[in-house]
Parts: sequence; C-alpha cells; structure tokens
Amino acid sequence: MHSLLGLLLVFAGSTFALYLLSTRLPRASTLVSAEEAGDRSLWFPSDLAELRELSEVLREFRKEHQVYVFLLFCSAYLYKQSFAIPGSSFLNVLAGALFGPWLGLLLCCVLTSVGATGCYLLSSVFGKQLVVSYFPDKVALLQKKVEENRNGLFFFLLFLRLFPMTPNWFLNLSAPILNIPIVQFFFSVLIGLIPYNFICVQTGSILSTLTSLDALFSWETAFKLLAIALVALVPGTLIKKFSQKDLRLKETSNAHSLNSRKVM
Repeated sequence: MHSLLGLLLVFAGSTFALYLLSTRLPRASTLVSAEEAGDRSLWFPSDLAELRELSEVLREFRKEHQVYVFLLFCSAYLYKQSFAIPGSSFLNVLAGALFGPWLGLLLCCVLTSVGATGCYLLSSVFGKQLVVSYFPDKVALLQKKVEENRNGLFFFLLFLRLFPMTPNWFLNLSAPILNIPIVQFFFSVLIGLIPYNFICVQTGSILSTLTSLDALFSWETAFKLLAIALVALVPGTLIKKFSQKDLRLKETSNAHSLNSRKVM
C-alpha cells in the first residue's frame, strides 16, 4: 500500500509539473493566435493529424524560444518513458520534424535510455510487488529466459530490444525484479533501440519537408525511405547472427522439439 501511494504521489507531482510547463508558455509573436498555444495544441498527440498540427506550432514557437521547446520536449519524453505510457513513437517522429534527422536521433536515443532507466528505478523502489502481483506468469517466464542467458546477458537484452519477445515497457518494469544490472540495462536500451528510433526520427524529418501528397510518392522520398529500412535492418541482423547461437531463446528450443518429433 505504501509503495502504491508513493508511486501515485510521484506520478501526480510529475504530471502537475509537466502541465505547468506546457501551459505557462512565454509569449511568441510568431504564433497566429493564443488558441494555437493552448492546452489542446501542446498536449500529447494521439494520431498523425494532431502530430502534424503540433509539429507546425512548435516549429514556429521554436524560432523565438528554442530552449523552452527543447526543455518541453525532453520533459514530455521522459514523462512517457518513466511511467511506461504508450505513444513514444509519436514523440520520436516529432523529434525528427523539430530537430532534424541526426540531432533528433541522438536526442531520442539518450532520452529513451534515461527514461527507461527512470522506469527501472521507479519499479525498483515502488513497483516490484505490483508487477509481480499483476503479471506473475510473464515475470516467471522472463525470469527463466534471463537465467538461461545470464552468461550472455547483455547480448540477450539487445536481442530483446531488437526482436521483442516482450513489450519494452514491461521489460523496463520487470528488469529490477530480474536482477538485471542497471548499467547493462541502460546501454542495452541505448544501443538496442537505435534502429527503431532511427526509423521514427527519419520518418518525421521526411514528413516535415513534404509540401504535398505528390512529394510523398516522389522517387527521392521513396529512396530515402528504402535507405532508412536498409540501415535499420543492419544492427538487428548482426546481433542475430553473432549472438543467437550463444543465446537460449524460445524459438530455438521450439525448433529442437520439432526436430526431435520428426525423428521419432
């Protein structure tokens, strides 16, 4: 009970701080009207239309208040990651639109790692009993796989990020219960989610430069998207090639059982 109360207090305090940051905006002459700086425009987007609108407002606002937009984006990203709230993909796309492909990628990789580590710490302090109570089977299964791959734990964690057997948010919550060292956890997130962040950020960068639907179907855009897909596949392919033989994964065990049945 005390753990749940503490978690609720931290969540309420963080929510209130983010609310104040997103509503107490400095004046900007570039905004068309006060309505564009209202709560609706600066709240978390739930679809691509809202994301496009938010991107346009923040890009205009950033011309006069670059530091404030940077702080607001980082705060919103860490809030979502730390409390395991879905929707970070929208913020990754927004990073590409606001900060460009490479700065946006660097920013998202760092924020993803820091936010996931915040989730790790919150779970360690407040959430262990809650996670075990609500997800006993999932925790037990993941615990078994972690113990089987303890000797190659870092590669196993990378594999889970690149080829998720379990959602990232659940891995963040359960990591302290599984006795995963926080340093290995941090760097596995930093490296393992580069392909995912790369795809989202590059997509946001491309979408922010489109002026019409015709541009979306141009050869230039098609080649950019193809390059994004190819580059994003490289880390996952390398990790899978060089580490899978040393990892005891569900897929390999299933393959062995099927082969044994065929022999019988």
